[in-house]
Order: sequence, then structure tokens, then C-alpha cells
Amino acid sequence: MRTALLLLMLLAVAAVPGSLFPQVNVDPSRVAQYIAVHGTAAPWLQRFQVFHVYSSVWFSAVYLLLFISLIGCVLPRVRRHWIALRSAPPSTPRNLSRLPEHREFFAAGAADAVAAVVHTHLRRHRFRVILSTPGDSSSSTGGGRASSSTPVLTLAAERGHLRESGNLVFHLSLVGLLLALAAGSLYSYSGQKLLVEGQSFTGSAPGFDSFTSGAWADIADLPPFALMLQRMDVSFETQQRSQMGQPRRFAADVLLTADAAGNEKKERIEVNHPAKVGATQVSLSGNGYAPVIALRDGSGQLVQEGPVPFLPQTSNYDSTGVVKVPDAVRADGTPEQLGLQGVFLPSATLDPSGRPVSGFPDLGNPVLVMSVYTGDLGLGSGVPQSVYELDTTRLRQVDDGQGRPYVLQLRPGETAVLPDGAGTVTMESVKRFASLDVRSTPGQRAALIFALLAAAGLALSLFIPRRRVWARITGAVGTSEHCRVEVAGLSRGSDSALADEVDRVCAAIPTVAPTAELALLPSPLPQQTPR
Repeated sequence: MRTALLLLMLLAVAAVPGSLFPQVNVDPSRVAQYIAVHGTAAPWLQRFQVFHVYSSVWFSAVYLLLFISLIGCVLPRVRRHWIALRSAPPSTPRNLSRLPEHREFFAAGAADAVAAVVHTHLRRHRFRVILSTPGDSSSSTGGGRASSSTPVLTLAAERGHLRESGNLVFHLSLVGLLLALAAGSLYSYSGQKLLVEGQSFTGSAPGFDSFTSGAWADIADLPPFALMLQRMDVSFETQQRSQMGQPRRFAADVLLTADAAGNEKKERIEVNHPAKVGATQVSLSGNGYAPVIALRDGSGQLVQEGPVPFLPQTSNYDSTGVVKVPDAVRADGTPEQLGLQGVFLPSATLDPSGRPVSGFPDLGNPVLVMSVYTGDLGLGSGVPQSVYELDTTRLRQVDDGQGRPYVLQLRPGETAVLPDGAGTVTMESVKRFASLDVRSTPGQRAALIFALLAAAGLALSLFIPRRRVWARITGAVGTSEHCRVEVAGLSRGSDSALADEVDRVCAAIPTVAPTAELALLPSPLPQQTPR
């Protein structure tokens, strides 16, 4: 168990580099940028698989060792627990007075009648009970004997095997959870796609913005389907002032084609209510605005037109985005590259400092604010770039002719003329977009089941006490009116309720006040230390 705990701590430490360095399966472009910037350290990091932490040899080795260690811990304990379940409760110790909880008193009634009362009480409280009668070979219970004329009845009882059962269920569930997570990692795949209203895509490699898969899965495992985003249905709170602007509904109405006949069906994808294509889920992971921008260069030629997604940065959907035009021409015929970077404000207003911000997440007063850059966009450098970021290291910001940065502000239907004959920019309209996540995780349901089993097993191991109770009854059988009773209890580990358990057993037995005559009843001989 110490080895398993050490490996578990080592696994947590080994996972740290995965959060410090970009990972290929999460963001390949960031990995490429990191390698380009850190030319000296990057080759060494690649050798140690720092950009593939969770599939690296060293991380997998720790994972497998933890798995083997858990099995090595649990299997011998399962065998011992099975033997314990089939075994009788331990014999009554010779000297009950040495146990943590011990009671001794005189009971009213014959020894066999009192023994029957104790037996019934213990059985009612879910103890396994063994009663040794005077005729049994075990009636001496480990060597303790009374006088030959006064028989001794003993009861040995125990309960709480569910505590160890719960502990084993917990550890076996951890093994199952590791297997489920491993299966999910090996066979799962996930693809992301940003769709603007009216656009569609197919479930193939070129159709995704990004796609990652496990070691034993690839995009060929994805069932064939096509999906078109018809409309985004989004609403925000407008009545309650304390909840003003809080989201109330996010839904994507789509046309899904998933059968061989090409039949389309309407689906409504909501948060936590994905569309399903076989075992693959299509979930709604985000939404935002995509202004439709038309850009003409200095020659009047339309070089770019279409919706440009702007990614939300605040709860009021202050959104950032870029436009890259690598093949524009100035009015004098000089080729140039243009880059526009700025924010889209769905309900533009001014904050106390006079800075334009969005005052509400829904479309109320849409304004597009952008700066313009010229120069080298870096598209031919070979380093992948995000379509949502603009690298300005080799770009120059365009000014307004008076030494101030040129900033254009557009509302739907408005056009801005760029300085120096660079062209014009028009915001034609505003559409919404949906971020979709296409995912299959085969071990997800099994992981949930094992996690619930682990929680149940842990609860059993924490809240069910393991207790043993013994009783020794000294007195005549059948005719005697009085007998001497000893009750003792022992618990595995700390158990503050053990005394109450022993007291409940004693309370079930009718008692009498001791007299000189009763004191003559023999007591068991003190012997050795209890087992």
C-alpha cells in the first residue's frame, strides 16, 4: 500500500509538466510557436516528450506501475477477506476483563435462558453469533473453566465485515476506474468546429478546426454525418435587475444527416443535451457573434467577404477578432498585406473612463472597432498561426495622416475608407456562431459506474465499525434462578460507540442485585491475555 501511495503521488507530480507546457493534442499551433521561440530548450523538451506528457513513455510507466501495485495490494486482501467471511467468530478470550469494554453482573434466570436472550439480541443487531453449550467441546472457550458443578455458556459474536468489503470495493473500483480511463484515452476522439449560421460541415478530417484522438483511434472511426447550423436561439435576462444580462437560453437548431440514405432531420442542441450520431455526441460548447465584413482593396476589387467570428471575452460579449488579407492591392497598384484587429461590441456604450464597452450581451447597439496594420503577416514563415490572433511583430499600424493610430468604427450597413488608398471596409450585418464539440469517450459510462462504486465502498469503510462481542454466562441450566454474566467488546480501530454497544447487550438481560448467596457463584478463572 505504501508503494501504491508513493506511485500515486509520483503520478500527480508527473502530470505537472502537462499544465506548464503546451500539448500537441490540445493546441498544436502553440507547440509550434513555443518550439520556434525556444530554439535551444525545445529539442531537449521534445526528447523527453514534454509536449506529449500524458502519452509519454515515462508517464505511461508510472500509470502502469500504479495499476500493477493496486492489483498486488487488493488480490491477497480479497482472498483473506473471503476466508474471514467463511470463518466462525473468534473464541471467547479467557480473561474478558482485560478487553477495552467489560461488564459483569448477576442476571435473573437460568443460564440457558439468559444465553438465548443475548443470542436473540445480537442476531437482531446483525451479529454473527456462535453459542457454545456445556456439551460442546468448545464450551471451555480457550481453556477458561469453572467448577465441574456449574456449567459455563459462552457466546462469540462479530459484525462489520462490510467495512473490509467496502474497502476492497473501493480499491477494486479504483482499478476499474484506471482501466476505464485508459480505454477512454486510447479509443476516444474529439473534434471542434465553429459554425456560423447558414454554414455546414461534414465529419471528416478537413471539416474540423481541430481534431485529437487516442493512440488506438483515428478520424476513420467517426461515423459519417453532415450538419448545418440553421439558427442560434439565445436569450438573456431583461426583467430582473439583479440578474440583468444573465443567460437564459442557449440552443442551436441544426439539420443533421447521419444515415446512408441522406435523410435530414432537425435537431435542437442545448447545453447538456447533445445530438447523437451513434456513440458520438455533438455538443454545444460556446457561442458568439460573427460580423459579416466585406473588404475591398485600393483597386476596388472585393478581396474578402463573409462572417468573421469574434470570440467573447466578457459576460457582456465584448469580443475580439482579426481579419487577415494577404493579397490586397493599393490604389497605386502596389501589393500589400493588411491585418485588422479589434473588438465587436453587441451593445456599445462608454464606461466611466470613456472607453467603449458592451453594456449588454444581446444585440442592441452593435459596433465594430478595429485598428489597421500593414506589412508582413508572417503567413509564409511556416509557423502555424491562429485565425483569431494577429502577430504584429512585423506589421506597422496605419495612422490617420496626423500621426495618430487610425481606428475605424462601423455599425451594420456602414463603410469606412482606409487611409492611403488601402481600400474600404464594410460591416454588412451580424450573425451568430456556435462552437460545437464532436466527441466519443468509450470509457465514460464505465468510469462513472466505478466512481460511484468507489464512493459507496469508501462510505462503507468509513462508517461501518468492525466489532466483536463476547458473553460468558456461569450458572445452572434449566432450573437456576440466577447466573453470573460477563459481557465484553473489542473493536478494530477507534470506536467511540463500542461502550454503547456493550451496554445495549447488558440492557437486554434482566438483572438482579448481588447478594451474599449470589456471590458464591463461581467466576471464570483469570487466565492469559485475550486473543
